[in-house]
Amino acid sequence: MKNFKKTTLAGEGSGPQQVLPRVLGGLALLLAGALLSGCATVANPDPRDPLESYNRGMTNFNEQVDAMVLKPVAIAYQDIAPAPVRTGVSNFFANIGDVWSFVNNVLQLRAEAAASTFMRVNVNTFMGIGGVLDIASELGIDRYKQDFGLTLGRWGVGTGPYLVLPVLGPSTVRDTFALPVDMKGNVVSYVDPVSARNTLYALRVVDTRANLLRAGSVLDSAALDKYSFTRDVFLQVRSQAGEPQNGNGADDKNANDGVLPQEPPR
Repeated sequence: MKNFKKTTLAGEGSGPQQVLPRVLGGLALLLAGALLSGCATVANPDPRDPLESYNRGMTNFNEQVDAMVLKPVAIAYQDIAPAPVRTGVSNFFANIGDVWSFVNNVLQLRAEAAASTFMRVNVNTFMGIGGVLDIASELGIDRYKQDFGLTLGRWGVGTGPYLVLPVLGPSTVRDTFALPVDMKGNVVSYVDPVSARNTLYALRVVDTRANLLRAGSVLDSAALDKYSFTRDVFLQVRSQAGEPQNGNGADDKNANDGVLPQEPPR
C-alpha cells in the first residue's frame, strides 16, 4: 500500500514536468516533417525564391505552430483585453521600436527621418506615458521604421534569396544575417530582471499576432496561394521601406515590420 502511494505521488509530481518535453517533442516532429516535405523540388521556382521547396515546408511548420499556440493565445488576448488597452500595448512597443529606427536612420544618413524619429521617441516617452499614448502621430510627426537589414541595403548589400525562418516567418538572407544586430538593438533585451524581459517578449509576440488576426482571416478566406501572396507582399514592402523617403512616412507606417499589412484601425 505504501509503495502504491509513493508511485501515485511521484506520478502526480512528474506530470507538469512532462508537459514541456512533450510540447517540444511535438514541435520537433512538426519541424522534421516540414523539412522532409521541403525536399521535393519546385519545377519553376521564382528567381527571388530559389529555396522555395524548403520555404514552403517551413511555412507549413510555422502555420502549424501558429494554429496550435499563437493564434489561440492571440484570440484570447483580443477577447479579454479592452481595445484601449491593446492600443496602448501596441503604441508602447512601437515607441520602443522607434528607438532602433532612429539609430538606423542615423546610420543611413537620413537626417530628416532621424530628426523626426528622435522627436517621436521623446514626445511619446515623456508626454505619452512611456509611449502608451501616441501623441506624436496626433501632432503630425511622421514615423520612419528602419532596421539593420535595411541599413545594409542602404549601403549596397543585396537582399539575397527569400528565406522563411522557423517561427519568425518571412525574411531574406540579408535580413537573417542582420537579425542578431537587430536583437541587440531591441531596448527590451536590456530589461532586468530576466523574468520581466521575457514577459515583455511574450506580450510583444501576442500583441503582434493579435494585430494580424483580421488580415489573417482575409488571407485564409481568399482563393489564392497564401505562400506566394505572403512572399510577394513581404518582398514588396521591404523594397519600398528601403527606398528614399519623401517625408510623409506613408510607406513605413504601413509596413508592420514587412510581414503582412496591419489590420485597419479599430
